[in-house]
Amino acid sequence: MKISYNWLKQYIDIPESAEDIGKILTSTGLEVESVESFESIRGGLKGLVIGEVITCSKHPNADKLSVTTVDVGGHVLPIVCGASNVAAGQKVVVALPGTTVHPTKGDPFLIKATKIRGEVSEGMICAEDEIGLGESHAGIMVLSTQVANGTPAAEYFNIQSDYVLEIGLTPNRADAASHIGVARDIKAACKRNLTLPSVEAFKTENNNLTIPVTVENPEACPRYSAVTISGITVQESPGWLQNRLKSIGLTPINNIVDITNFVLHETGQPLHAFDADAIAGKKVIVKTLAAGTKFKTLDDKERTLTAHDLMICNAEEPMCIAGVFGGMKSGITAKTKNVFLESACFSPDYIRKTGMHHQLKTDASFRFERGTDPNLTVYALKRAALLMKEIAGGMLSSEMVDVYPEKIKNRLITIKDKNVNRLIGKVIPRDQVFEILASLEIEIIKKDPDSFTVSVPPYRVDVTQEADIVEEILRIYGFNNIELTEIAGTDYLAEFPEKDINKFKRTLGSMLIGNGYFEILNNSLTNAAYQQKHNLSFTGTPIEILNKLSEEQGILRQSMLFTGLEVCAYNINRKQKDIKLFEFGKIYWKNDPAENGKPAYTEEERLALYVTGNFESENWQNKSRGVNYYDLAQQVVQLLEKSALENIKQEKLADPLFDYGMCLLKGNKEVGKLGKVKTSLTKDLGIKQEIFYADLSTALLFRSANPKFVVQEVPKFPEVRRDLSLVLDKQVTFDDIKALVLATEKKLIKEIIAFDVYEGDKIPAGKKAYALGFTLLDESKTLTDEEIDKVMTRLMGAFEGKMGAVIRK
Repeated sequence: MKISYNWLKQYIDIPESAEDIGKILTSTGLEVESVESFESIRGGLKGLVIGEVITCSKHPNADKLSVTTVDVGGHVLPIVCGASNVAAGQKVVVALPGTTVHPTKGDPFLIKATKIRGEVSEGMICAEDEIGLGESHAGIMVLSTQVANGTPAAEYFNIQSDYVLEIGLTPNRADAASHIGVARDIKAACKRNLTLPSVEAFKTENNNLTIPVTVENPEACPRYSAVTISGITVQESPGWLQNRLKSIGLTPINNIVDITNFVLHETGQPLHAFDADAIAGKKVIVKTLAAGTKFKTLDDKERTLTAHDLMICNAEEPMCIAGVFGGMKSGITAKTKNVFLESACFSPDYIRKTGMHHQLKTDASFRFERGTDPNLTVYALKRAALLMKEIAGGMLSSEMVDVYPEKIKNRLITIKDKNVNRLIGKVIPRDQVFEILASLEIEIIKKDPDSFTVSVPPYRVDVTQEADIVEEILRIYGFNNIELTEIAGTDYLAEFPEKDINKFKRTLGSMLIGNGYFEILNNSLTNAAYQQKHNLSFTGTPIEILNKLSEEQGILRQSMLFTGLEVCAYNINRKQKDIKLFEFGKIYWKNDPAENGKPAYTEEERLALYVTGNFESENWQNKSRGVNYYDLAQQVVQLLEKSALENIKQEKLADPLFDYGMCLLKGNKEVGKLGKVKTSLTKDLGIKQEIFYADLSTALLFRSANPKFVVQEVPKFPEVRRDLSLVLDKQVTFDDIKALVLATEKKLIKEIIAFDVYEGDKIPAGKKAYALGFTLLDESKTLTDEEIDKVMTRLMGAFEGKMGAVIRK
């Protein structure tokens, strides 16, 4: 958003430079991104002066040139001139040597002292197009003036120079989307008075052009104000108005349209001027129309309206898309004599949806989308009407129309003093807090010993809760005035926010990266041949791409496996054989139409892990070993623990993707699978080493994740470790052992580990030997040998009786 430095000075005293004002505004939260100079004429006529032609004679060596002497104030310059209308006694504009001249068209050029056909020429007598003052090149400019020779041309032509502040306006600060809005922040920050243009002279002169207004949709248009002006003359705007608009990058159009744009950027209230004679039936209706209605906008494009588009209509047809864009038929033209001037407050939701649908972004919609001040419509209307009377002539020919069925009230917010001090991190005197809020036009309506209540005007759409009031206090008090403590901290007023799955993914990802994994991101498209060749089927049916680029990317993946194997193969082929990878991604499938209640298509978040090669690089301390299933299982357990997923049941996996593995269940829901990828699948991709793969449900992990944690005392009494060796049937798993142990003695057994597993010729066929470690702890007392022995005896009895174990003693 562009703000003119000189324009700001109309409303508030500003002794500071533009750069200093930029720093003040930035400190209040209106970040000034740049400060640029502006001149109403390119180059600002620098180096050009008013001179007087003293002598003029024909050039001895050129028929179409004249040799002149020109008094430029204090000295006389010889200048060769090619204009046919140059003559002695004329007052002219002279470009002195060393001046860069900026023509109306073309690139700037430098004036040098030189010789033209043998005659010295030290300057240039200028035509209007040569210095950017017009289009004519019929001859030099001859001035009717008695100003002193040497007077700067910029002074004579009243060339305006200015500075333009480019503000990176955040979406919440709709109140600052104008010069007066910005001046309000300067007022609060610098403790100065704000002076607004007076509208006291507004007075209806007759009622010859009364146009009634009906608002059929007050939700979309809470307030609609209007007035008519008759007998105006549409013409070019005066120089001061053109310069104001040019300084902020707007192109002047005509005096009526320019006034509406000027008041918009002055106050932040959008206006619209209609040709009153083009309003059929002499009535205005604010309403929505049937979807599919055609409407031609000012850019001569026919648009198809939606049922949500709010329209300004006459008795027969729509005239304007409310708050967004005008229509072809009712706009201001050179022939317009009577104006219907609109100043309204429209619903941000309606304007935003309309603008997005029609891909229209205007200065008006920019402000309406963010929220405008419903209490400003009448002031802005009077301001524009008085300017039209002054600049375009005419008379106020109707009473003010103001449709405002339900007044929008100020918001009442109660603030606790302790929260102000807690969030800011510094105790600010109460009187100073009240002074800051008053400077922001936030009224203190009640003061209690430890709190106060304020009334927030509707134009502050961003101030809705206690924390917003604290922010207002802080930005005016100054962030730089808050001393940093040695220990930085933070505080909040709201409850903890809802869990964020993206943050959860980053947490798991950080843990995996810390364990040596690399994250990959694959295309969700894969080759259908992978599953067709091995007759694989997954949940639902594959989703085939209609306009596929190749068969290799013909379907959306139903499994994370194949895209991950492609990455493994790519790396292995480049001698990177020790691989630990993970990917957060999605799988997709089409549901059977017969399955009522299910959507046609399903997508599911998954976390996939791929491990292959050596567990760690070879080094002097440890011999390298290949990764195995248990390395992957250990990582999966860490993920489950990080996600607070407990009571997981494991079942042997019978899956065509795996040679062997386990399925993880939480109740009857599958959390994931892990195991060794089937050798026939890896061979298809040219992989000759074992690949271990885990596929987990990200959604189930996320739903179980709990940020709460339990704090408890470190046990006062010692743990006791006991080991046990037993021989069991080969099909008995460690999970079976763990379940039996906890069922036999849950109170004192704190941990069970298997520190050795043996299968071989030293024990009978079909058997497996486990070496188990048990950690026992009573948190209320020290365990005795007798108590420990009783526990171990019960465990041995359970193993022998329920599992047929042979205890090795």
